Amino acid sequence: MNENTISLEENITATERGSEGPAPAFGAPSVFTVRGLGVHYGGLPALRDVSLDVQPREITAIIGPSGCGKSTLIRCFNRMNDLIPGAEVSGEVLYHGEDIYAAGVDPVTVRRRIGMVFQRPNPFPKSVYDNVAFGARINGYKGDMDELVERSLRRAALWDEVKSKLRKSALALSGGQQQRLCIARAIAVEPDVILMDEPASALDPIATVRIEDLMQELKQEYSIVIVTHNMQQAARVSDRTAFLYTEVDEAAGQRWGILVEFGDTSDIFTRPRDKRTEDYVSGRFG
Repeated sequence: MNENTISLEENITATERGSEGPAPAFGAPSVFTVRGLGVHYGGLPALRDVSLDVQPREITAIIGPSGCGKSTLIRCFNRMNDLIPGAEVSGEVLYHGEDIYAAGVDPVTVRRRIGMVFQRPNPFPKSVYDNVAFGARINGYKGDMDELVERSLRRAALWDEVKSKLRKSALALSGGQQQRLCIARAIAVEPDVILMDEPASALDPIATVRIEDLMQELKQEYSIVIVTHNMQQAARVSDRTAFLYTEVDEAAGQRWGILVEFGDTSDIFTRPRDKRTEDYVSGRFG
């Protein structure tokens, strides 16, 4: 393991889950510090000059019209864009003061600290138990696996529903249960941050409420970043909101996402500073 990877692991220990503990040693309270972030796919711009800070143990929502780069932005936080051919990332994404795109930083280590839950539930074709234990096994977990699985399922508010089905296929669970199972799977590797890309868009209203309630519980222990097309959901669950918008260069035939406004969710929805934000949250466009 190289020096950068070791530093990445060590620097997050001062702000591990829980409100107690020593002050951050790195001098910056933000979980993520993003400065001048740009993303290109195959040379075409997708995001341009995005700068924002994500605070610990808060829910940060990313909203905006379709195609404005919301998913592109959230994938930058754990280097998932590395997996897309032709993707190029510029600018800085600092995680607890460490540049996660610096030479020598292991993206697998980044993703272990920064988990992700996707739009559609994607449980493995394995048992409920093996789904939760999968990442821990890969990472060489040496503790009590039964205890870890139960603890993770309890944190995901799923234990009581599946404790008698641990050896049955995860694919037999309902959509909402599968999504909470995916959250339990992310929790099991003891991340510092949980990214959620439209986690409730494929769920019914009852399952959506459960996911939203779960996010409120999880933010006591984790920092959460969520992409959502549902403005009411962003207003309900998040502490801070980033509004992205699409700029278009008609002459060049190009379009890219920009950050229009970022701040406390209550301000974004009731006292936006930018007319574009006001028009979007009021439903005038988008």
